[in-house]
Amino acid sequence: MILKVINYLVLGFINLYSLYFFITGLGYFKKKKNEQIKNKKKNHFTILLPARNEENVISNLIDSLKKQDYDNYDIYVVLNNSTDNTLDVVKKLGVNIIECKNKITCKGDALKEALEVLKNQKTDAYAIFDSDNVVSSNFLSEMNKTLNNGYSLAQGFRDIKNTQNWLSNSYGIYFYIENMFYNEARNNIGKTAALSGTGFVVKKEVIEKIGYDVKTLTEDVEFTTFCILNDIKIGYAKKAIFFDEHPSELKISYKQRKRWSKGALQCLNLYFKELFVNFSKTKNISCLDMMFVHFAPFLQLITLIPFILMPIIYYKNIENIIIFAIIGSIVGYLAQVLLAFFVVKVNKKNVKNFLSGIVLFPLFILTWLPINFIILLKKEIAWEHIEHKSSIKIEEM
Repeated sequence: MILKVINYLVLGFINLYSLYFFITGLGYFKKKKNEQIKNKKKNHFTILLPARNEENVISNLIDSLKKQDYDNYDIYVVLNNSTDNTLDVVKKLGVNIIECKNKITCKGDALKEALEVLKNQKTDAYAIFDSDNVVSSNFLSEMNKTLNNGYSLAQGFRDIKNTQNWLSNSYGIYFYIENMFYNEARNNIGKTAALSGTGFVVKKEVIEKIGYDVKTLTEDVEFTTFCILNDIKIGYAKKAIFFDEHPSELKISYKQRKRWSKGALQCLNLYFKELFVNFSKTKNISCLDMMFVHFAPFLQLITLIPFILMPIIYYKNIENIIIFAIIGSIVGYLAQVLLAFFVVKVNKKNVKNFLSGIVLFPLFILTWLPINFIILLKKEIAWEHIEHKSSIKIEEM
């Protein structure tokens, strides 16, 4: 009897969690009214590029930034712990350099120090990119429009830079889903989008108001949480496109996703109570969003509970349980493949180039399971640098 109750409770929570994101994701199909630009201000952007051993890729990013159809901005490379020729490469490109003096354990630390160094600088907003990105020429002009529409922060459209195998393609599909069914969906229904680590802008006044005291391995999710708790809405600039290099090796992907999952659990531990209290008082759906986002690593693990309990509870009908499990797995696999195919087509990508990613996208999601097990067992997980090798110019995208 107890096992049945546990099974029903777990299934109920899984269905509620899934239904929540399904319903909120439908906001993607809602046609949003054209926003009226509230002013024509030409905001000044200070672009921050955290860099550690990025000699292979950073010149292409800076080159794409120098080709913006917008002229009111400065570029700062935030250099930390580099042991390669990144400094020499950057010096030749004639951009500003901030060399970190404090102990840097993650990208959040580097950004925190850079923002402190620049706090007295006259600027309207900061734009933040990873060194492996390249940026569309209209990025800053589109972000300027978004700020002039009344937003204090905005996330750009994250596209894929390297479509070399099933793994990198699966990453691309994953971020297309995030772009469409999280950020654009919420933007369409008047709710807040989320920051995605790179390709976003934040007004200086926001930093002055709430600071940038991030503590976790996922500074983007944590800062999004800060904004939601302070009732600051994040916009989504769909036409502000940037291209990101994704891992093409499981070993590197493991490092990255281990950090993502651990950071989510750190945020859950630090902010769940505050988000819950805020949601209880204000009924702000964005607080619920963040609670569920932080809970994601646990959610994937508890989906295994019914697979373990049902054969025990219904052992007399084990043949039917096995058939049910097989049918359910097939339906789940096909649903994920169809979703992957849909987002590739909607984003006008060549299906042939993404075919391996479409077919194996469920495997990409499944490979998160061992990662989530490990981060629960391992108390401390350090930020591990990921080497970037995809030297692609913006003209090649």
